[in-house]
Amino acid sequence: MSDGLLLVIGLMLLLGGGEAVVRGAASLARTMGISNLAIGLLVVAFGTSAPELAVNVTAAFSNETDLSFGNIVGSNMANVGMVVGICGLIRALQIDSVVVSREIPMMLLATVATIVMAADTVVDGEPPRFDRGDSIIMMLFFGVFIYYTVGELLRQRTEHPTLEELVASELPGVGPKVTAARDVLVTLAGFGALLSGANLTVDAAVELARIYGVPEVVIGISVVAIGTSLPELATGIMATLRGHMEIAIGNVIGSNIFNLLFVLAATVFVRPLEIPKWGMLDLFVSAMLSLALLVVSMSAGRRILRAESALLVVIYLSYATWRAGWAN
Repeated sequence: MSDGLLLVIGLMLLLGGGEAVVRGAASLARTMGISNLAIGLLVVAFGTSAPELAVNVTAAFSNETDLSFGNIVGSNMANVGMVVGICGLIRALQIDSVVVSREIPMMLLATVATIVMAADTVVDGEPPRFDRGDSIIMMLFFGVFIYYTVGELLRQRTEHPTLEELVASELPGVGPKVTAARDVLVTLAGFGALLSGANLTVDAAVELARIYGVPEVVIGISVVAIGTSLPELATGIMATLRGHMEIAIGNVIGSNIFNLLFVLAATVFVRPLEIPKWGMLDLFVSAMLSLALLVVSMSAGRRILRAESALLVVIYLSYATWRAGWAN
């Protein structure tokens, strides 16, 4: 079987596994009495980021750290430039939610903190890298983020109909009639598909990189990053088409924070990660996209207009094309 076909199969397993994890975990959470708002913002964000977690931890165990780095940073750039951009082209995005307005600065802060931790070795004259100490700091930041986010959601005991409708449409069949045993089985099956898809994706991507002489970080920042961002894209498009613009953006922001403070931390904890060539530039571009999203979100009556969305898409596609074709 060709490596290209294996890559496609791996990405399909990642998408199906991520959907199954969201479906099973959301239903289980509702059975346990967790609020609908908490389920949508936390479980959906975790589920759509699960492919990145599976790919990167598997790549770290395989000592393919360049692929891990490219996937994490590339996925975050794709989430802002491609997912938000495409959703904004469909419909101008209203972002007056207090959750979103709080999470965008947190995403930017997490990105800047990641740059600082990557560059701290420059002081010693060593190449930039992430070590296990950085991993622990990231985990602590992630714990703080989860603490205040969950605390805020649990204090909001009122139902959020918009989010409830999205969860119901995203996860057909989820409800009180679904047994807890089935929820657990669906979730476990999703994780199994994620792990299998991660193995296929990493192996096929690395082999393709070697065959065509393309650096693994470029494969990670393009094909794998876009593939693992497809859950965010599908969720965002559905939410936008149904008028749930806040959720479309909130899922992207939550996923990016999860990628930086948990997925990257878990990857580095498994194996310290040296920043590949052009890696610092990738981080700076990711920060610039985050800053651009913050700026446009505060303009035009807190709406992201189609022209601004088109600009995000052009910036992302231009940089991704340049990285894939020239910055090798």
